[in-house]
Amino acid sequence: MKTVIGVFFGGRSTEHEISVISANQAMAAIDENRFSVVPVYITKDGRWFTGAALRDVANFRDINALLEKCTQVYMRPSYGDFNLYRSRHRFFGNDVVATFDAAIPVLHGSNGEDGIFEGVLETIGLPYAGCNTLASANGMDKITMKMILQANDVPVVPYVWFTDRQWDARRDEMISAVESRLGYPVIVKPANLGSSVGIGRAKDREQLLERVADAQRYSSRIVVEHMVDDLQEINCSVLGDCDSYETSVLEEPIKSGEILSYTDKYMGGTKGSAGMQAAQKRIPADLPADTTERIRFLAGETFRVLSCHGVSRVDMIVDRSNGNIYVNEINTIPGSLSFYLWEATGLSFAKLMERLVSLALKRKRDQSHKTVSYDQNIFSLGGGLKGTKGSKGVKHI
Repeated sequence: MKTVIGVFFGGRSTEHEISVISANQAMAAIDENRFSVVPVYITKDGRWFTGAALRDVANFRDINALLEKCTQVYMRPSYGDFNLYRSRHRFFGNDVVATFDAAIPVLHGSNGEDGIFEGVLETIGLPYAGCNTLASANGMDKITMKMILQANDVPVVPYVWFTDRQWDARRDEMISAVESRLGYPVIVKPANLGSSVGIGRAKDREQLLERVADAQRYSSRIVVEHMVDDLQEINCSVLGDCDSYETSVLEEPIKSGEILSYTDKYMGGTKGSAGMQAAQKRIPADLPADTTERIRFLAGETFRVLSCHGVSRVDMIVDRSNGNIYVNEINTIPGSLSFYLWEATGLSFAKLMERLVSLALKRKRDQSHKTVSYDQNIFSLGGGLKGTKGSKGVKHI
């Protein structure tokens, strides 16, 4: 019997379209002799749909026409219920569209990669590939991620962070912190977005004000980083769990400007339908052996200390002026699932998907050995509970 895999994608995110591309790449790579693939598309307003038409990216050019060919569905927030149900109840027949053995979330950005969707799957108890709720949230939030990495001696570039309310109420203080601790130029980023959305370079105070205003459109938490003048951006993928993992060959993305933009990542050299794979890059990156080894080590350490799981991509910065290496960020559900890095390392896309399913099922087996509740009902012990209405509680002598 085939293992039934639900592939979830789309979502209420600024990275919605990239998720559609990545998911379709992943579904095409899954060995359907071993697995039965069920696409679950989450619209920009949060509705769920399934149907064969979702497996062709070209159909997404007309969303309304596409959804007419699909079935609206939902899952019940009941532990152990792995069924996918029709939203419109049938008077005759079965409302169950599919019963999952595991899920592969391919959701990029907020409301998907940040632990929210992972929490839904945890509530249901459905095995799933990728980081758990905590690791996803920590990896998505650039401020929290930097704090954890710093506490574990993983180098990050100097930074200042603040909330939008702090910026509005104490702007001069925040500007002073940026200028005294970092100096110009700086990079301004929303704390919890990926794909270079909302990111901008500021070379002076006037541009800082503009870039922060732009970042505020996307997030209530803003991070401002020192910009390395002579930088080289290098990416490394990591596969496994925090106790046992391996790192891929390295890539150097080719950027068209001073920073790697959304266009560089997803539209470079293509018609916009090939995802992160489409970005222009050098694989493997042309680096000295010791630098390559150090980057792969730091990528693994980032994956480990954040307690990651499945496949991630760690983006690094090399300061050419002094050779210093910094972790820029981690992508816990990377564009195109970084399959192109694993193919260059010697692992096919199909095998990568098999590994992700295997890791999901193994984690579920491991969790089954942990105590999450007690069979004993303390309400049946007698004597009541202290402080509750209608109860005398426990006598204290």
